[in-house]
Amino acid sequence: MKIEQFLSLEEGKTLEFKENSLSSQNIAKTIIAFSNTAGGILILGVQDADKKVIGIENPIKEVERIANIINDCISPKIAPNIDVISYRNKNLVQVQIYPGANKPYYLKSAGLPKGAYYRIGSTNREADHTMIEELKRSVTYEFFDETPMLDLNPEEVDFRVASGFFKNKKVLSKRDLQTLELIVTNQGKQVPSVGGVILFSPRREKFFPDCWIQAGRFLGTTKSEIMDSVEIHDYPINSIERGTDFVKKHSMLAYKIEGLQRTEHWSVPIKAVREALINAYAHMDYSQAGAPIRISIFDDRLEIENPGLLPFGLTINDIIEGVSKIRNKVIVRVLHELGYIERWGLGINRIMESCTHAGLPLPEFKEIANRFRVTIFTKRVESLKQDKIDQEIIEFIKASEGLSTTEVATKVGLSARAVRERLKNLVDLDLLYVVSTGPYDPYKKFKARANQLK
Repeated sequence: MKIEQFLSLEEGKTLEFKENSLSSQNIAKTIIAFSNTAGGILILGVQDADKKVIGIENPIKEVERIANIINDCISPKIAPNIDVISYRNKNLVQVQIYPGANKPYYLKSAGLPKGAYYRIGSTNREADHTMIEELKRSVTYEFFDETPMLDLNPEEVDFRVASGFFKNKKVLSKRDLQTLELIVTNQGKQVPSVGGVILFSPRREKFFPDCWIQAGRFLGTTKSEIMDSVEIHDYPINSIERGTDFVKKHSMLAYKIEGLQRTEHWSVPIKAVREALINAYAHMDYSQAGAPIRISIFDDRLEIENPGLLPFGLTINDIIEGVSKIRNKVIVRVLHELGYIERWGLGINRIMESCTHAGLPLPEFKEIANRFRVTIFTKRVESLKQDKIDQEIIEFIKASEGLSTTEVATKVGLSARAVRERLKNLVDLDLLYVVSTGPYDPYKKFKARANQLK
């Protein structure tokens, strides 16, 4: 990605702007957080408040200073790419940090656990003990739900309950419990795994108190007044169905004749809801404590959130593109065997496709605090279309190296004032992006996004 495209973006999980590296502690924390999470780009010479490009007077000295910060302040050792980039006759320093293979990374001066940081949105968060253990697992290919529960006997996994869930797939044997790693062997002794207890133990909430669903229907668009609520304390597989039923209860059902068939159409895409609940149980961080899976229904949207960020190394863009990384191997395998997951990595795409097919806006995926939230918007919108003038504007910009508002106005034969609102709308639609050194840059230009250049 070109530097001007970075400047058109807001700070986030994988991008941060700094004026310089004088605050070495903050620079080190950001680099640590990027290394521990999903990598990222740090650009120096840009004010983070308004993205005004001020440049670096002595870029070579700045590169040396950053290299020294990394070497002196951070452990284990990391090796980012540090480059000097020229933009509008000013020098910037770009530091590209990759997801680390030796997590957790931390400040040498603070040590572990206080010196480790991870990234949520545009902020660096100090990692607690639970998060540090998750960081360690992320690079050892260990899974929390494979962990043996040494103080329990294998009967904690209720064979009768497990057999009942599998009855339409196959006759379950005691041996299958080991094959599915619901029961594991530790030092010659058979014990249940974390996944086995979560899925098929009647006492699962004793050990994992957040393994339930809190569902609510709220009046309006905030949580100030609740109309209906339910707590679902059931086996995860039953909870997926019961959570879906709660959404159906508060959704409108209509019928449509398609050919000779009468089909049901819900005001909320039920398939998307079900997929989101399956994902919540499959990717939940069961090592966390504090809050259960939540279903929140509002007048204009539905939110489903679960404890746990995206697996380290992944971003929102990655999961939208279909990239997947398993957090709970045992739980995912059982859901796959039972037909809840057909192919790994398709859940997010199914949610998006269901919303589009229902005529709804694309859903939103977001990390909030230490939780992951899926928002399904329930207000139908017409397809956003550009008129002939908008299409001409895009074509003129595609054929150029970027055009100013005045240049666009000249080409389409309109006033700059008339064109200004159109350009803003095309930027909001993510068809164009702005290239500037700040909000009042007189040389500001508009360029076409990569997907418009094909």
